[in-house]
Amino acid sequence: MSESDKKKPKNGGGPQFPFGGPKLPDFKPFGGGWKFSIVYIVILVIGMSLFNYVFLNRVNPTIDFSEFKARIASGEIKRVELTDSYFTGYTTARRDAAPRTPMRTPYMNNTPEPVYRAVPLNDPDVIKLMDEKGVAYYAVSREGSTILNIIFSWVLPIAFFFFIWRFVMKRMGNLGGNVLSVGNSRAVIVAEGDIVTRFNDVAGVDEAKEELVEVVDFLKNPKKYTDIGGKIPKGVLLVGPPGTGKTLLARAVAGEAGVAFFRMSGADFVEMFVGVGAARVRDLFKQARDKAPCIIFIDELDAIGKSRMNNIGGGNDEREQTLNQLLVEMDGFDSTTGLIILAATNRPDVLDPALLRPGRFDRQVLVDRPDLKGREEILRIHSKEVKLHTHVDLEAIARVTSGFSGADLANIVNEAALLAVRGGRHLVEQQDFNEAIEKTVAGLQKKTRVLKPAERKLTAYHEAGHALVAAFTPGSDPVQKISIIPRGYALGYTLQMPIEDRFTITESDLLGRIDVLLGGRVAEAMASGEFSTGAANDLTKATDIARKMITDYGMSGRFKHVALTSRGMRMPGEAVQEPMFHREYSEATQQYIDEEIAKIVEERYARVTETLSLRRALLDTVAARLLEKETVDEKEFKALLEPAPAE
Repeated sequence: MSESDKKKPKNGGGPQFPFGGPKLPDFKPFGGGWKFSIVYIVILVIGMSLFNYVFLNRVNPTIDFSEFKARIASGEIKRVELTDSYFTGYTTARRDAAPRTPMRTPYMNNTPEPVYRAVPLNDPDVIKLMDEKGVAYYAVSREGSTILNIIFSWVLPIAFFFFIWRFVMKRMGNLGGNVLSVGNSRAVIVAEGDIVTRFNDVAGVDEAKEELVEVVDFLKNPKKYTDIGGKIPKGVLLVGPPGTGKTLLARAVAGEAGVAFFRMSGADFVEMFVGVGAARVRDLFKQARDKAPCIIFIDELDAIGKSRMNNIGGGNDEREQTLNQLLVEMDGFDSTTGLIILAATNRPDVLDPALLRPGRFDRQVLVDRPDLKGREEILRIHSKEVKLHTHVDLEAIARVTSGFSGADLANIVNEAALLAVRGGRHLVEQQDFNEAIEKTVAGLQKKTRVLKPAERKLTAYHEAGHALVAAFTPGSDPVQKISIIPRGYALGYTLQMPIEDRFTITESDLLGRIDVLLGGRVAEAMASGEFSTGAANDLTKATDIARKMITDYGMSGRFKHVALTSRGMRMPGEAVQEPMFHREYSEATQQYIDEEIAKIVEERYARVTETLSLRRALLDTVAARLLEKETVDEKEFKALLEPAPAE
């Protein structure tokens, strides 16, 4: 085979998929083949016939010809219009002498005057009668109305039905012009070898990559597993928060294995027609079997995989039919054929148990937020194409971005590059990354918002209170920056960044967080002698922490080791997705919870008041420095704390 022959597509000419694969169908009018076009033509002819019958060829009410002559004789009819079809008599005389045109015939006339119609007869006496009574009569030629008849009988109906057809097709989404193809799969097919993503392009999820190495090895060397009698899992479910790289991992698996990749969102199965989703599932698996070995990736599986136990009405709706068909298809193929299903979701708690049993999604892989090392690796991957200053410390950036997902880190790198361009710099500097982090955490800086002197002073004391309580609370995250420049919805902010990743939190740590949140409100009260609405968000967060201590963590006096909420099925990724709370306790217990929350917050408020009262001079100093400079960084804040007495 010559090199030119190798370059030719195997399936002949015509447009190809952008990533290879089967030839796209040739364009055909109305979105289908010849037999489909005939169907549309028949429908169009029937529609035009109905249109002409209803709107153009209506049967006009008539009277007897003898009665028509009697009304002429009585003088009631003043003028008569003569056509081949009707004699039309009018009870009023003509107001102008202009000849009657087809556009002014009674067919288009909606005047309220009485009109009488009669079918003409070969009666020469009627002309003499009209002459005797002085009735004006005239004939209307039909030659000039031929074009109008064509327009109203054919052109307008065709245009009308074409407009309706296009409108309906657009409302039906990607069904295009061919309604009969509604059950075809919408999966994006990427041919083998066209996926450039590899495991080296994925960072921060080393454990998840190790779990998927077996899948790749099986697709490359299936005989090694089948000889020993082993079977690879039929399905792998990627569970984790949004932005952690679940889709990227699926593409990396397909790229490493070098097999075809079918990608489809769970929402693509659901359609307005009942049964369409099930048909698309069947078509997807049929195509995948023809191209095995391959990978099917279903993103956002919870769109079709929600538990059927919540269907109170018991109806067999479209979503349930789609799920049933998916369950059947996953049971109907043998994993030795090289067909692997990958799925991703950030809501594993709502999935149907039948999806998660062995034999379907055998393996669940947690793709969690990256740790310190993972964040640094992710930053290095996303900053490969970005021109960085030599002083940029990616490790320091990774240290202050605890809890950020891979998508968040990619956004920070991009925001830093945009800020550098905005500042007229050719290299991205450390300050650009710091500003990008603050923009992500606190919101966009609002330089045009001008505060009144009293509000500005109150904001300065509020933020100084947060910072001081954080500085003198053991185990609290260090203060990195204090600012009274409005950002987002906040008039000021105190930025705290953890120095290390933490996976468990003690009771004293939770109480310390409540102290820091209440520090702003206590400082406001000390400065002005009254409360303001500026601490509303702080109070909400403090109350939420106190409630979870009692209901979730068993940190109350009466229910010390009891969880007072039921979360249903526990899944590996439950910590990243907060499920709906279900109350399973009495009114007396609810009253105890409310009283205990108020007690905890009140006790912490008293402790914070004592802490800031002992350091009132330092509180005034920090607030004054904020009023002077608007922003105090970590280094300057530590310098202000040095003269402070130890607790």
